[in-house]
Amino acid sequence: MNQEEKLSILISGMDEVVTLDEAKELLTRGGELKAYWGIEPSGLFHIGQALVGARKVRELESLGFEVVVLLADWHAFINDKLDGTMESIQLCGKYLEDCLKGLGADSPKIKYVVGSDIVDEKEYWEKVVRISKASSVARIKRAMTIMGRSEEDADADASKLIYPAMQAADIFHLDLDLAIGGMDQRHAHMLARDAASKLGYKKPVALHWPLLMGLQGGGRMDASEFKMSKSNPDSAIFLHDAPDIVKKKMNKAFCPQAQVEDNPVLEHARLVVFPEMGHIQIQRPEKFGGDLKFDTFEALSEAFGNGDVHPMDLKNAVGRHISEILEPVQKYLAENSNNFAQLREIIEK
Repeated sequence: MNQEEKLSILISGMDEVVTLDEAKELLTRGGELKAYWGIEPSGLFHIGQALVGARKVRELESLGFEVVVLLADWHAFINDKLDGTMESIQLCGKYLEDCLKGLGADSPKIKYVVGSDIVDEKEYWEKVVRISKASSVARIKRAMTIMGRSEEDADADASKLIYPAMQAADIFHLDLDLAIGGMDQRHAHMLARDAASKLGYKKPVALHWPLLMGLQGGGRMDASEFKMSKSNPDSAIFLHDAPDIVKKKMNKAFCPQAQVEDNPVLEHARLVVFPEMGHIQIQRPEKFGGDLKFDTFEALSEAFGNGDVHPMDLKNAVGRHISEILEPVQKYLAENSNNFAQLREIIEK
């Protein structure tokens, strides 16, 4: 595999690469490269995070990276997730690991690390303090969007100010070359890059994937404002959702006739179905034109925009393909059900 092919795999599916020149240089370095994805164990996994993230982890492993998946339990504790107990948060971390392994992110080069394992080290907290001293309060507050919090939340709970510096410290303490995550994580990665320049730490390359619109999103607003949310189950398809649940959620999705922009069903086709399956099959009776197969998202988008594909036919196709994609991980979770079952009990209390 030549350098151009490696770079194509590295940045595929990403909304942002910081920076492209650094990414190219990264692939020319000798020795083993280390990448990281930090996940806050906060509840059930939806496909917007799980499928896109697991796919990128697999791709990085195929390029020879050692990939650290950090199950950030202390971060979730600071962020008031689940019932607020470390036991529940760490159980959720085990469930997330089960999910990612069920999605194929399971090899000796993919390491699952619990945040508690690194925060016990004095050197880690030294980095947190150094990053905090190199950053203004205003800069830290701007990064609080990574938590799904506003800047004002720190006024009621000062622990929230620790979170961004901890996430940057994770990157330096694990001696990483590359950080990956959704666009909602870019503020943390930019904080780390800024701190690296000031403190002489290794500056990580950052890859950010697009946020998947919630199924009930719409209009002309930025997609990040409609990102999938665990707090609104109808807006998100979860890894455990059975085909009938997927179909029900998809049928209720926002999908106006011939509207291409800000269409969450088309976004699910673009970000989930095509990357995983390479095509989409529209099934419909002959009296309505018969079946259609699209091998590129661009072709599907054009056909839908021209009115050649009905919204319900698109919803049925996207929902059916998503259920096909989820079959392996659902089988894995059924065979390794203990963590999932316990977590559901906590969530449903």
